[in-house]
Amino acid sequence: MTETVDAARTATMAKCVVWDLDDTLWDGTLSSGDVVVLKPGVRELIAELDSRGILLSVASKNNHDDAMRKLEEFGLAEYFLYPQINWNSKSSAIAEIQRRLNIGMDTIMFIDDRAFERDEVVFAHPQVQTVDAADYLGLGSLPRLSPEVVTEDARRRRHMYLEDQRRTESELAHDGPRAEFLATLGMVFAISRAKDDDLLRLEELTKRTNQLNSTGITYSHEQLERLAHDPGHDLWVCELTDRYGSYGKIGMALVRREPESWTIKLLLMSCRTVSMGVGTVLLSFLIKRAAEDGVRLFADFRRTDRNRQMLLTYQLANFHVASSDGDDLRYENDLTVRQDYPDYIEVEIGE
Repeated sequence: MTETVDAARTATMAKCVVWDLDDTLWDGTLSSGDVVVLKPGVRELIAELDSRGILLSVASKNNHDDAMRKLEEFGLAEYFLYPQINWNSKSSAIAEIQRRLNIGMDTIMFIDDRAFERDEVVFAHPQVQTVDAADYLGLGSLPRLSPEVVTEDARRRRHMYLEDQRRTESELAHDGPRAEFLATLGMVFAISRAKDDDLLRLEELTKRTNQLNSTGITYSHEQLERLAHDPGHDLWVCELTDRYGSYGKIGMALVRREPESWTIKLLLMSCRTVSMGVGTVLLSFLIKRAAEDGVRLFADFRRTDRNRQMLLTYQLANFHVASSDGDDLRYENDLTVRQDYPDYIEVEIGE
């Protein structure tokens, strides 16, 4: 890549690549009447990034219908989520894509042939890494776009977002309270002990989940494997499904068990499921289980610049600070308040 980017914008794995169209995805300017042609290797690159679980979108100054028709002709329209094709600024397009995908701005990369557009985006969103379209063939080899392991959930990521779009459309068409709509989805929240074939996905979750993450600590596959088979720890995984399909493995909890107390060492939940009202289910399960076993329940929490929402989740679940050391907090729940699972969710517990 010919552009220099600072470390803050390249420290995390990228989750989405946003493409300009004219002279970036294809050669030529559509609105000028040019016969546009896909750049060599673009089709294969798009398919490869998609297969790795990298989301794709578009920020282009063009006539929306004409550009979408051309993407359909090229057989690429299905790859792009929430494409922003209008005459507004590229930075506003990036902001809308980020809002709809509900991902961190620092996980977005933007590729455009014009330096002015790249600079405009970085001025508004310094966390976004930009790429000169002249370097597009190098995207596939960038570390930020090359996950060490690609899980089945990752391969299905785009399809899960498309399922989310259909849910949203159904909700907008529903006339009534939101809880009533959620009850129509037939949601099943399954909690079970992590098995060996879950561990790659759990490793991925520790690396990709930032907002609903109690510590921000990542775990390797080898570490998770040891913990899953350690009698002194419970490693729980949860999956959410509804009538539109599966959200995949969306959360995990690592609990250290001692004779008289348990400590939640890590609790995380995919941000994609927050709007479905399931964010507290796994925590409620742990509270109920600790109360049934007659042990004290603690939870480790480490403040990051992204996880305030998880802090609020703990506080609303009646966790109180037992001790603190800078950004490291130790919470305790006195187990006097036990939240019921939402009525619109069926919770299945497996061992």
